[in-house]
Amino acid sequence: MNGRAILDSMRAKAAPIWEKEFAHPFVQGIGDGSLAPERFKFYLRQDYIFLIDYCRVFGIAAAKARDAAMIAAFAKLLNDTSTIEMQIHRDYCAQLGISAAELEATKPSMITHAYTSHLLTVAYSAPIVGIVAALLPCQLGYAEIAARLVREGTTGAGSQYAAWVEAYASKRFTDLAEMMVEMFASLADELSASQAGVAEESFLASSRYEYLFWEMAWDQSGWPI
Repeated sequence: MNGRAILDSMRAKAAPIWEKEFAHPFVQGIGDGSLAPERFKFYLRQDYIFLIDYCRVFGIAAAKARDAAMIAAFAKLLNDTSTIEMQIHRDYCAQLGISAAELEATKPSMITHAYTSHLLTVAYSAPIVGIVAALLPCQLGYAEIAARLVREGTTGAGSQYAAWVEAYASKRFTDLAEMMVEMFASLADELSASQAGVAEESFLASSRYEYLFWEMAWDQSGWPI
């Protein structure tokens, strides 16, 4: 299979997980504006510290990149995530009464820790194509969720969540997701069947963690002990 076919196959296998993500009451609550603020606050704090390690993965990916263009692509992803996306979180937290000190002092929950550990393990141990496979369910998944909320007319209009939907449905964010899709498709052209299988496992694991992240935010769950 060529790289695009490999990606299509991975996406098809992950489809039930991604459907459960979109149907999750946390995501639906963002769309219809009914999500309890305390749940959103928990999510913002955990996602903020998730993004710190997400940026670290971009940095490792840049070091493993094959050429200058790919280094520049990861540099853009890192810059946009660490400045624009994380600033959205800071702004939301300020509006909701979470101070900058509180935000920075947040400790990762069990799921946040597990997800970022997965991403960093892949980043340090896998080739560049595996890193992109592990990153895609977050980058592409958020773009797809926001675009679908817009298509279905549930954009958080009239609520504090409208800016969240707008940010992830924006051309800036969707262009970054598409850039990563094209990068994976190009890299995956060279994969053997066994290598494609390894990339698929990373993609599916990240997809599962994406669902678990929504579930964690809904339950506001930390560590069980």
